[in-house]
Amino acid sequence: MEETISLKEIFEVLKKRILLIISFIVGTALVSAIITFFLLTPQYESSSQFLVNQSQQETEVPTNDLDVQTNVELINTYNVIIKSPAILEQVAEELNLNLSTSQLSDKISVESAENSQVVTVTATDPDPNQARDIANTTVTTFQSEIPDIMNVDNVSILSEAELKPEPSPVSPQPMLNIAIAMVLGGMIGVGLAFLLEYLDNTIRTESDIEEKLGVPVLGVISHIDDSDVRSGDIQPAVNRMKRGVHSGAQTQKKSI
Repeated sequence: MEETISLKEIFEVLKKRILLIISFIVGTALVSAIITFFLLTPQYESSSQFLVNQSQQETEVPTNDLDVQTNVELINTYNVIIKSPAILEQVAEELNLNLSTSQLSDKISVESAENSQVVTVTATDPDPNQARDIANTTVTTFQSEIPDIMNVDNVSILSEAELKPEPSPVSPQPMLNIAIAMVLGGMIGVGLAFLLEYLDNTIRTESDIEEKLGVPVLGVISHIDDSDVRSGDIQPAVNRMKRGVHSGAQTQKKSI
């Protein structure tokens, strides 16, 4: 027979293990805050944009839809060329970066909106000044090298990366990290609470005996406090024991 659990039982388990759940929430939030503020290095972003348009030799010729579509299709190729060693080696050399082309490529992302001729080059670095320089140098180097690489001249710089007066890091995000950690800690705490409740087979009350063992309770031995013994007044405790034995005897007669 399948066991079912009611909402009341769920609430009782959560109430019983509330301190455990809260401790996991606070603990994971604290660990996340320590990692975010003291172990993770802040990263800054800076972006530069260029436009893929008509070649300078064809500026006097009106632009048609076919030319625009051709330029849009070229952007996918340009996105690959920008992060190629042919471009990044010159960028690293010009900026005196002690980075390989693969390491520098990891710092650069290239994006373009669908059916748009505008390409955005974003550089990420712990130093906001260096992030700006990488973005601008990558675009200018690509603009100067693309005529030799593909025999085209249709790249124009639309906007250069600029450094804000008070740049703010894009990562890590403390509040987001802490919020995620708290949710994760709550889930772990709730799961552990139900696991402990499932594994707990301790008998605490008379009803637990009847439920787990399937036998009636014949008698109860009452607990005598130390204060009752010291004061010499043990009559209340004795009365409790008599009532327990009396109720157990009645239960036994009923069961017989």
